[in-house]
Amino acid sequence: MTNDLRFRAVATMSGKSVGWQVALFFSLLASAVYGQVSYSIAEEMSQGSLVGNVVQGLGLDLRRFQLRNARIYTADSAEYMELDRERGLLLIKERIDRESLCGKTSPCTLHFQIILENPMEFSRVTVEITDINDNPPNFMKNEIRLEISESALPGARFLLEKAVDPDVGVNDLQSYILKPTDYFSLKLHSQTDGSKKVEMVLQKPLDREERDRMTLLLTALDGGDPPMSGTVQIHVSVLDANDNAPVFSQAIYKATITENASKGTILTTVSANDLDEGSNGKVMYSISKSMMSDLFDIDENNGEVRLAGHIDYEQANHYQIDIEAKNYGGLSDSSKIIVDVTDVNDNSPVINFMSTSTAVPEDSPLDTVIAMLTVQDPDSEHNGRVHCFVPENVPVNIRSTSTGFYNLITGMSLDRETQSDYNIIVICADDGVPSLSSSVTLHLNILDVNDNAPVFDKSSYDVFVTENNTPGLSVFSAKATDADWNQNARVSYFLEDKTVHGLSISSYVSVNPDTGLVQAVRSFDYEQMKDFHFLLKAQDGGSPPLSSNVTIRIFIQDQNDNAPQILYPIQSGTSAVAEMVPRSAEVGYLVTKVVAVDVDSGQNSWLSYKLLKATDRALFEVGLQTGEIRTVRPVSDKDAVKQKLTVVVEDNGHPARSATVNVNVVVADSFPEVLSEFSDFTHDKDYNDNLTFYLILALAVVSFLFIVSIMSIISVKCYRWRREQMFYKSGGNLPVIPYYPPLYADMGGTGTLQRVYNYEVCGTTDSRKSDMKYVRPCSESIISLDASGTQTLLHQQKGEMTENLENQVSHQI
Repeated sequence: MTNDLRFRAVATMSGKSVGWQVALFFSLLASAVYGQVSYSIAEEMSQGSLVGNVVQGLGLDLRRFQLRNARIYTADSAEYMELDRERGLLLIKERIDRESLCGKTSPCTLHFQIILENPMEFSRVTVEITDINDNPPNFMKNEIRLEISESALPGARFLLEKAVDPDVGVNDLQSYILKPTDYFSLKLHSQTDGSKKVEMVLQKPLDREERDRMTLLLTALDGGDPPMSGTVQIHVSVLDANDNAPVFSQAIYKATITENASKGTILTTVSANDLDEGSNGKVMYSISKSMMSDLFDIDENNGEVRLAGHIDYEQANHYQIDIEAKNYGGLSDSSKIIVDVTDVNDNSPVINFMSTSTAVPEDSPLDTVIAMLTVQDPDSEHNGRVHCFVPENVPVNIRSTSTGFYNLITGMSLDRETQSDYNIIVICADDGVPSLSSSVTLHLNILDVNDNAPVFDKSSYDVFVTENNTPGLSVFSAKATDADWNQNARVSYFLEDKTVHGLSISSYVSVNPDTGLVQAVRSFDYEQMKDFHFLLKAQDGGSPPLSSNVTIRIFIQDQNDNAPQILYPIQSGTSAVAEMVPRSAEVGYLVTKVVAVDVDSGQNSWLSYKLLKATDRALFEVGLQTGEIRTVRPVSDKDAVKQKLTVVVEDNGHPARSATVNVNVVVADSFPEVLSEFSDFTHDKDYNDNLTFYLILALAVVSFLFIVSIMSIISVKCYRWRREQMFYKSGGNLPVIPYYPPLYADMGGTGTLQRVYNYEVCGTTDSRKSDMKYVRPCSESIISLDASGTQTLLHQQKGEMTENLENQVSHQI
């Protein structure tokens, strides 16, 4: 237990001089109240005088005392003390007058608290102000006039005005001296309030004829060292005889009045009887001139005592009134009235905050001290008993630490996200009837703590991206919210590292850490990767940071970026392939089937087949969905032996992409007929190759046009002669119809076959002159790739080239 150190400084003052002699002594008590220290000093000490060492008194370390922001708290506005935090000393801030501060109350003490922070504590300090003899006794009047009948008997008593000394204890009024004492002596009567009733007693008979006036000096002395005094002159006039003095009916009168009684309220009625007759028997009542005469009044004729001022139980709860009854002959009697004041509940509790915290973290533990306050009610008994409470809708409790002192503490867990501040109303009420109450409001802010992780509105997101996107395309904007505040609610976004198809996820997508915008790093290809997923992490800026993840699934949507690819018929650049149709074929005869695929998906891969070009459109048709080439009528002798069909395969995309294939059909019943057609086709091909070469060579050597032309004509003539000789000798050899395996031919990025070869078989009546020409493709499918990546089929341009070549060949034949 902490020892309670009491320091007492005693100062004395000689007369009204300003010289001080201060003696400080220390005494250590074996047991004391925890956190309480007491000092004693003399009044009127000069500003800056030492009261005591607070650090030693509280048993604290000076360094900790300085760091804990020690300060003085007083319930009222007057501060007589100040704290020297650097030295831990309590000093006098303002000169103290004990009489102004406490009046006649003894002991006179100052009560205040020393507040310490981190943690929040307070200690009580009591400073007793001891009295010095700085006030002399004082009479209300400078002189007293008495009229005494010469018939007054020895022993007659005459009440004198009392002197008043504001000092207390030994420095208070102690004695009176009356001079001269030839006729009168002084008699003092101690009263219950500690004062003395002063009466002048007649010692021997008066003789107006011998001495009708006399003057006496009454001196009042206090007990100071040296003593101080006050005087008043008493002027006595001797009157003719009046042999009966008034006599009060009671030696002491008692009355009770409430503190809120209005002026003019009758306290009591006194009466005195005088046996004389006439004017000598008429009695007049009066109150002894003192401070009581300002509060009370007496009717001089009927003795009614009334309230003349305002009385307050908290200032004084007991009064003693000295009254006198006097007849016209100068004889008198004295009595007193004891007035008890009844307390009324007329004071509301006074609430003062000693120390407050305007903000606390939301993770503060239970019973954390938010504020310390003191409550005072100057009323008495149950009117002064106070209880305090706070409303139930705030997370704060109030707890009494000692009489008149309370702590506001946290009563439940705080959550800034639920409520960020509170207006805490503290209500204190007394037990009076009716009860009086007071309230104060404390605004408390809740400081944020990083206790909430960012939250996405969904656990996962599905994002659809069309393939062939441009790098940098914004594919998704993630948004996470954090219920915390300020830095704790600042969300950043990151990709959780993982691999997709052997590559880091960062090679596919990136995320803006501030906005959560997810962008594509590369162009996606549906045919290579249809979907992938990754984790996106949202992390706040708290310390330590909190985070949450969300799964994002990217689905690649197909785009019609691939043209159909022809699987059959197989297109070869080294041999000509033809389908044979017998002349006896009926309607619906299956000639062949065009097989194609499209690596796209959905409707982009739905294929349709159309007959783009044919030697005889009325003879063949192509199944729209199957690609089957069938006859639409019976074959007749008038139909050309060699039929060339151009079939276009088109997908269902937007825009649609297509591929073409040339199908050579020979109408024949036997292989010899087919052979002649193929021989003529080969001849035509060789001829066209040479002609193309010569045309290109002629354009290259324009300056030698004449010489080159002659050489070309000679070469052509020689070549014709040799060709005719070769075809005459080949009449007994049969061509072999090639086998068509269903193989897949991948021809690069176009998805179409490179070329189609046609065989023209020409038959004559003379089988020895049957001929077969091999010509270049009459309708190659040429795919061009524009800047957008879309493949288009240039049929018209190649068609025109084919027609030119056929015209040249026909002309030469």
